Amino acid sequence: MTYEEAVDYLYARLPMFTRDGASAFKKDLTNTYRLCGALGNPQERFKSIHIAGTNGKGSTSHMLAAVLQRAGYRTGLYTSPHLLDFRERIRVDGAMIPREWVAVFVDAQRSLMETIQPSFFEVTVAMAFAYFAEMQVDIAVVETGLGGRLDSTNIITPLLSVITNIGLDHTAMLGDTLPEIAGEKAGIIKSGVPVVVGEWQSAVADVFERMAAHKESPLVFASTQWRVDTLGRGRQHLRLRVARQQWAESTTYALDLTGSYQAKNLPAVLCAVEELRRQGFSIADADVTYALAHVQPLTGLMGRWQTMAVRPLVICDTGHNVDGWREVLVNIKATPYQVLHMVIGVMRDKDLDHMLPLLPQGARYHFCQVAMPRALPATELRAVAGRYGLQGEAFDTVAAAVSAAKQAATANDLIFIGGSTFIVADALVAEGFQV
Repeated sequence: MTYEEAVDYLYARLPMFTRDGASAFKKDLTNTYRLCGALGNPQERFKSIHIAGTNGKGSTSHMLAAVLQRAGYRTGLYTSPHLLDFRERIRVDGAMIPREWVAVFVDAQRSLMETIQPSFFEVTVAMAFAYFAEMQVDIAVVETGLGGRLDSTNIITPLLSVITNIGLDHTAMLGDTLPEIAGEKAGIIKSGVPVVVGEWQSAVADVFERMAAHKESPLVFASTQWRVDTLGRGRQHLRLRVARQQWAESTTYALDLTGSYQAKNLPAVLCAVEELRRQGFSIADADVTYALAHVQPLTGLMGRWQTMAVRPLVICDTGHNVDGWREVLVNIKATPYQVLHMVIGVMRDKDLDHMLPLLPQGARYHFCQVAMPRALPATELRAVAGRYGLQGEAFDTVAAAVSAAKQAATANDLIFIGGSTFIVADALVAEGFQV
């Protein structure tokens, strides 16, 4: 198998949540255990950190991986979905898994996959764990895909569990209330393993407290330990001042992830670093400072309030649920512009009745869609958006919508691209970005 043949095989033969929706979500861990068992249980051969949450888990995963890399540890990083290249999902010290490794793995495991009939995500998890074990990583940062309790990544026993926050997303599979969703995310808490919850939220705090007590796992809510002040944001860095609650002494960090919502993710990262130090990891303050300022080059992260062009300013962001949109809109409001152009598309399973009323009515909209069955057709999105006073044109592709927005914009306008990870991915491809 060539690499291209291997990836085509995975896409064509295996159920994919990103393409097929809820039908591809396997509601137990049996397949993952069977796959990894046949591979010699690679997940037992490296240390790990497990990260879940509705929003922020990707940024948090990449920040922690950057810190560990800078501190000198051979660091695996598993995240999903990818934007431009399948191999973005599996990295060691920021470098993507080699094309040849993917091809050999898929070719060697085809009969196993035909027997077990796993999902696309289950196979990529097993592939990542096998690769991390072979590369003898010192530690791997593992992001859940969807939920926690039944997520394929949940076969690991980590050194530390991190849960960023809880919001309404994927309600058909995780529950339609915050406590129900929190219960699914809390499923990554393991017996005796410390857990950091990024935000104390009154609606769900007791869910985590009960689970942590049941598992006898030390629990800390990061937002109760640190206060964060935003000092300012330029095109390259977000400056945050951080101090322990009730302490006067503070530290200032310059983050190259410039979305204002990183102020909510940073306390969880700092609490995680403290816990890793307690467990014997040598992480200098200077390593943390440098890593937070260089997350993108260290880990390859894209799509988080990313500047794609200037004059006009073109920004993309992968936030795609109600809470994610709220954070995006805070950033838009803080950005100077003359006219706002919104290039947006969504998946069919998104809660438009809660999302669309948040969006600014004065913007010029360019509705679009990606080429997958889960995508809501742009014409349908335009029709629904019109009921909320959002006016614009519909386009069959993201590239066409971006092109139209750029033609309509003047040098001092802002073009925002988002609504779905896959909209951002198509926009990056259309504008010539590469991994």
